[in-house]
Amino acid sequence: MQAEEEIGVAGKTRGNRSAWSATLRIVALLCCVPILPAPGPLPAQPPPIRIGEIDPLTGKLAKHGAEIHEGIVQALGEVNDRGGILGRRVELVFRDDQSQPETAINQAEDLLYREKVLGLVGGYVDSLVAPVSEIAAKHRIPYVASASLQHSLTQDRHNPFFFRVAHLDGIVRPLCAFVVEELKAKSLAILYSATPGSSELGEELRSCLIAAHLPVTLFEKFRPGSHDFSAFLLKARQANVDTLICGGFLPDHLMLVRQLREQRVPIRHYIGPWGVAYASFIEELGPASEGLLGMCAWNPGITRSGTEEQSEAFVKAFRERFKKTPNSTTMHGYASARALLAAIEMVASGSRSLTGEEVARQLRNVDIALPMERLVFDEKGDPRDYHQVIVQIQKGKMVAVYPPDRATGKLE
Repeated sequence: MQAEEEIGVAGKTRGNRSAWSATLRIVALLCCVPILPAPGPLPAQPPPIRIGEIDPLTGKLAKHGAEIHEGIVQALGEVNDRGGILGRRVELVFRDDQSQPETAINQAEDLLYREKVLGLVGGYVDSLVAPVSEIAAKHRIPYVASASLQHSLTQDRHNPFFFRVAHLDGIVRPLCAFVVEELKAKSLAILYSATPGSSELGEELRSCLIAAHLPVTLFEKFRPGSHDFSAFLLKARQANVDTLICGGFLPDHLMLVRQLREQRVPIRHYIGPWGVAYASFIEELGPASEGLLGMCAWNPGITRSGTEEQSEAFVKAFRERFKKTPNSTTMHGYASARALLAAIEMVASGSRSLTGEEVARQLRNVDIALPMERLVFDEKGDPRDYHQVIVQIQKGKMVAVYPPDRATGKLE
């Protein structure tokens, strides 16, 4: 028993010595292993660059507001797909003005006060664009409007923070020249909507035609949303009007053209500067759209000379993203976003702080070749190279017929 205890004790002693020796060996090995610093937090990602958008995504202007929005999203997608601006993603914070000026004001205040966006894009019709432009100027934040025409927004006041990718001269001048040179109208009527942009279009077009010794037989306005044009059409019949120019929007054209057909008013040429050059208009009217004339700054297959490849690439990328085909309004949204993004990148690449004032300053140096225009702003914030083309619906397709250097077919 005593031997067993001695053996047991001995056995434990030998075991302790073995364990201690093993421990020493481990410690010796550890002393040879370099000590690495404890892993720290991963480097923080740079904050995104935030820009704001205000568009009519609901209400009577929702269709065109959504088209502008998609063009803006496409422009941001292109930038983010290539890694953002100097490694910083661009984030779009968009708001719906519900086709109401009061709502546009509230949404602009929210984007600038609470969201702290660096710049604003979007906007359809000047009644929505004008109040936003004033708020942007108060906050010293640039606003590049996608669809604005009213002269007073740039010509009658100085707003160094307001820019736009379209202007009224780019519509009036080619339209006036087309009517005078190509149509040789004998009796002409102008019907326009009682909105700021449409009223200016009517007034300036009439002045241009009268200066070219082409009298305007009828010159009338209508309230937006009108559903009965029968009184005007009766006057047009009695005056033997052969050319009618309507400054309404897509729903107005649909209503007016249907009533023209129903009442069999013998109008030879119908021109809708806004709303006719859309695939949706052709689909809605069907054969009744044949021969009608519209205007656009760009459409698939109708692009500036030398930008055919760029235009096709844009259409392809847009279809991949949205599963549909872009149109002229889409391109206006795209162009406005491209301008703002270019100016932001110019500031970010330099040594100046990324502020609204610096971005507005760089917008005056933007020079981008786009399918719709070579986008360069003048001292008032208007584009220097914005010219629309006349299109005619032929066999269910839009064919550019004027000016000659951009025509894809002949007037029928």
